Amino acid sequence: MRSTQKGKPSLEKVGAAPESLPGMTTEAQTSESSLAKASSAESSLASQTWEDKGVGTWSLTAWVSEAQALEARAARAQAWETQACEAQSRASQPKPTSVSGVEAAPVLKQRLLPAKVQVPEKEKSEVLFTRPFWSSKVEYILAQVGYSMRPGSLWHFCYLWLHSGGCSFLIIYIFLLLLLGVPLLFLEMAAGQRTRQGTIGVWKVISPWIGGVGYTSFMVCFITGLYLNVVSAWTLFYLGQSFQFPVPWEKCPLLKNSSGLDPECARTTPSLYFWYRMTLKASDRIEDGGPPVFSLSLPLFVSLCILGALMINGLKSTGKVIYVLVSLSYLIILCFIIRSILLDGAVFGLRYLAVIKISDMYNVNVWYRAGNQVLFSLGLGFGSIVSISSHMQPSNSCLSDAFVVALANLVSMLLFTPFICSVLGFWATVLTHRCSEKNTETLLKLVTLGILPPEAQPPQNLNGDPTSIFTSWFNSLSNPIKRKVLRHVPECNLEKQFLKVRESTNFAFLAFIEAMSFIPGSVFWSFLFFLMLLTMGMTTMIGVMQGIITPLQDTFTSFQKYTKPFTVLVFLLMFLCGLFFTRPSGSYYIRLLADYWTVLPVIIVIIFENLAVSWASAARSFFADLANLWGHPVYPIIRWLWSCLNPIVLLVLFVTTVFHLSLKTITYLAWDSSTSKEVVRRYPSWGLFAMIALLLIVILPIPTYFVYCLTHGIPVTSTRWDKPVISSRSLPISVQLTPIKEVQKEEILQGDIQIAD
Repeated sequence: MRSTQKGKPSLEKVGAAPESLPGMTTEAQTSESSLAKASSAESSLASQTWEDKGVGTWSLTAWVSEAQALEARAARAQAWETQACEAQSRASQPKPTSVSGVEAAPVLKQRLLPAKVQVPEKEKSEVLFTRPFWSSKVEYILAQVGYSMRPGSLWHFCYLWLHSGGCSFLIIYIFLLLLLGVPLLFLEMAAGQRTRQGTIGVWKVISPWIGGVGYTSFMVCFITGLYLNVVSAWTLFYLGQSFQFPVPWEKCPLLKNSSGLDPECARTTPSLYFWYRMTLKASDRIEDGGPPVFSLSLPLFVSLCILGALMINGLKSTGKVIYVLVSLSYLIILCFIIRSILLDGAVFGLRYLAVIKISDMYNVNVWYRAGNQVLFSLGLGFGSIVSISSHMQPSNSCLSDAFVVALANLVSMLLFTPFICSVLGFWATVLTHRCSEKNTETLLKLVTLGILPPEAQPPQNLNGDPTSIFTSWFNSLSNPIKRKVLRHVPECNLEKQFLKVRESTNFAFLAFIEAMSFIPGSVFWSFLFFLMLLTMGMTTMIGVMQGIITPLQDTFTSFQKYTKPFTVLVFLLMFLCGLFFTRPSGSYYIRLLADYWTVLPVIIVIIFENLAVSWASAARSFFADLANLWGHPVYPIIRWLWSCLNPIVLLVLFVTTVFHLSLKTITYLAWDSSTSKEVVRRYPSWGLFAMIALLLIVILPIPTYFVYCLTHGIPVTSTRWDKPVISSRSLPISVQLTPIKEVQKEEILQGDIQIAD
């Protein structure tokens, strides 16, 4: 007997389950008639393919050539067979099995029967894991949307709209969102779904020589998560204080054992005093150290405990939590939109949204700011999108998901911006009214003392609209009297007060806190505002923590058996590292990282991610894989954007960002306790060196891994594209396999079918 094959079909040799090979399908529920056909086909196959010349092993090529004949047999090879083969391949080296021609058919039949997996003694304690998936596509979409709903990003979008051309900026942003944001978002989603790996492993699969970018992305995500946790602690601290009536940032506190106000607070506003002195206990300079502030360390611990409780039970509970948090965030935003447009001065703030400056359409600064805003508003480059997508079925069409998430993110910003402008208009109106009333009191005293002439006496009745009445009176004065008045009182101008809005998220935080204290029912609206910030911060942090925990579990597989203790360990590490930012100077370091440092490593990561997919040799296999999974090829426009346009745009964006940062004076707003005012200070030289050193450390894995691959002869093209990817696992199943019907109920495979070319 001579065999045209070279042995027995060995799943260990092939490295995949039969159902993942071309031309083969697996039906979960096979009728008795199809089982009979399978046995008949096996007998026919044995008589045709086995001849009288020894034995060997079947190759993958032989399987493909006999795919049609083996299709019936594949119907009997259920999900348990895949898990059994994985256990055997890990337990020992695959060995060819010799079978005589007479024994061929019985052996094939014997493999169809459910049996216990024979595992060596040292492997008996090992537990197999299969990667968990989101319970529904809605949960997955909400997880991506919730991750992109960063309060800081929403505020920054509104700031750029107001100060970068109005509607011109919006047009540029939407254009870059479609040209740059959606293709890159689709890229990260597709990479995560196809490889089912976290951010560290995914780029090694796609392009080994660029595999170091995963480590860079992971470190950026970890550092960002540290200070975002502290921001959540600030919110939680304010949320706890908002139950007091009146809220403590509405009025200055009294001195102990005295009826007088705190003089430090009397020299500034109550909200500013409460922020710097009561919340941060801020130092005057970044150089001033000090231990962590207990009033912030405790909220940091509580916020991490809340976040850990939401994530400890895995995706099933996390998905339900995201349902609630994202829905609650949008509900509160809608409530605030309705309430804010009814505030005094809201119309004044909304008018700025309709402004359009055509000249800014040709301004390079506006384009560069819009491009960076697209990357950060979608959360690209941090690895969280890849990790979240790795828990989605590989056959899911993530191109439509990318459009849905980008559209939801844009709608969120378009909803949030009118709310911000309405509140800022109200805030500026109230402060201008108070300025006019204070100026009136001051001028009346000066006229009474004879310091100013009687012509400088303002109207005493400012009821109704103090700003309009005072401004009309001031404009009616002669120029010499105006100059004398302005020597003693500041000018009260509504437009100038509104345009004092600064880019810093701290300013937005303070402005909204102050505005909430002006609204009737300030306790309720303050509580609602901080609840909204907390829910949005939690949904963002769930995505960030997925970008930290998932890659670690994929890399260190021993942690997969102890998911809950490992999650607790990661959160404990985040708490200990986050204590650095709760020191009196901690907010200054957060400003340095958030405003000046993060942008560069994120753009570098996105550039290399784009190159890994578009220019590496594995790109064709990647595109072919997606086409095979979806049943239609990837649209040519997407491939053109990935390969041609996006790399050029990202490179220009990186060069422009470096150029602007090199020309910009790196400063921060600090608290001056002697004057009770905010002052602008320059970061010390050692702070700049530390920022550059941290940047170099973070991007160091990219060239290091490249050199490692070069010296060890690792090919540019990944060999893993030639077979299904066996991803790391998270959900335990038993090595003692169950009958076919039970396996179907447990859904062990969960979408692993047909992920090969």
